[in-house]
Amino acid sequence: MNFLLGIIYLSFISLGLPDALLGSAWPKMYLEFQVPVSYAGAISMIIALGTILSSLLSDRLTRKFGTGAVTATSVGITAFALWGFSISHSFWMLCIWAIPYGLGAGSVDASLNNYVALHYASKHMSWLHCMWGVGATIGPYIMGAALTGGASWNTGYRIISVMQVVLTAIIVFSLPKWKGRNVSAEEHIESKPLSLKEILAIPGAKAIMICFFCYCAVEQTTMLWASSYLNLAKGVAAQTAASFAGMFCIGITIGRGINGFIAMKLKDSQMIRMGQAIIFLGIVVMMLPFGDVFSLLGFSLIGLGCAPVYPCIIHSTPEHFGAERSQALIGVQMASAYVGTCLMPPLFGLIANHISIHLLPVYLLILLAVMVWMHELLNKTVNSEE
Repeated sequence: MNFLLGIIYLSFISLGLPDALLGSAWPKMYLEFQVPVSYAGAISMIIALGTILSSLLSDRLTRKFGTGAVTATSVGITAFALWGFSISHSFWMLCIWAIPYGLGAGSVDASLNNYVALHYASKHMSWLHCMWGVGATIGPYIMGAALTGGASWNTGYRIISVMQVVLTAIIVFSLPKWKGRNVSAEEHIESKPLSLKEILAIPGAKAIMICFFCYCAVEQTTMLWASSYLNLAKGVAAQTAASFAGMFCIGITIGRGINGFIAMKLKDSQMIRMGQAIIFLGIVVMMLPFGDVFSLLGFSLIGLGCAPVYPCIIHSTPEHFGAERSQALIGVQMASAYVGTCLMPPLFGLIANHISIHLLPVYLLILLAVMVWMHELLNKTVNSEE
């Protein structure tokens, strides 16, 4: 059990490794490709579309092949896509390689999240996503080190690709352990899979989907545009901004490590409210006109606030909707989250390009307000059902 949990943690490190790479390297990449700064949103959108598709298929894929096989295959596809990024020298090539990158992420995310939600306590869900934060923090620093050392952004992607290959090999070697758990791990999905129409008819389903949409919009918009915001709005050098943008991921990582202990005392809903309050504080700090130091602090606080929201929403899904429906609900939640990832960071790119990148804190504040509203609506709906 402990060995398998360790493999799941490694899998989430691999999920996080490439997530902040594009944002940290983009101040260099868009100049090389001679495209507008907003074009980062197009790549992000392609990745998100692939992830939405694979998330919606996660229930059927996990049912047919098992969690272990889905995990190994997905990480391998991601490694292949990152190698493609590392050999790209034009914008259209990045768009092509973004397709397998997105397809590799969705199924493993939904499958592993549901597995942990059903079989482990809330503290393990927080620590699982802490591992994602470890990967997401390491990624920008590897990219920053490559750029600072005089290498190209391609080198940063190549290093992460090699790391993903190693992680894929570890997961493949662990497959016998997964097979030993397949029956008990997937007892919850023996019933007939729910259609999208049936899922949307469940009380509270729409609210949690919109809540997740807004959360991932906040997280990914911050992750994608933090480096550019520091560079263009605060005057921080591109190489320095690439490393400083990692402060957001550090906030998430440290927060989820701490939240694993707090979750032993607080309920999931209390953890989510605490996180939302800290995100609000971080946005307010970003808006203070006191230079780049406060912007760095603001990004760190937003990351710290994001820490409990994602894992606690996922972990509460079986409790809110029932274990027999949790895989379907989590798959749709993942898809909804990636719709937010797909639409909202590119939308801010347009705002930054045509109005001002200084509006990033205001944009995040609006998304946070809707997130809070939908979470409270979900709690009211679930409590009334009881």
